[in-house]
Amino acid sequence: MATDTPDLVDAMFADASMHEPHGAWQMIFSVATLSAERGKGCAGKLIRQAISDSKERGREGLVLTCKDHLVGYYARFGFVDEGISSSEHGGVVWHQMRLVL
Repeated sequence: MATDTPDLVDAMFADASMHEPHGAWQMIFSVATLSAERGKGCAGKLIRQAISDSKERGREGLVLTCKDHLVGYYARFGFVDEGISSSEHGGVVWHQMRLVL
């Protein structure tokens, strides 16, 4: 989803009408890899492609939320941890991370 809303909010998970085709921010809801495929670089390729696509589309950047143990992983791609997200999706504590292009 792309949007001019700068933060990822729970309503975005259920309401596709919030998508703004020319929105400034590309939201990433999930990067999931089958356990048998982990460690092969699949997720990294997807993230790098999302960054490249966002640059091509003129986005200001990308925003995602992740669990505490993945903060360092996304930081390797240039995402900055903005702290605990307001999202309560799935009853989990999320960190909001942002990559400004």
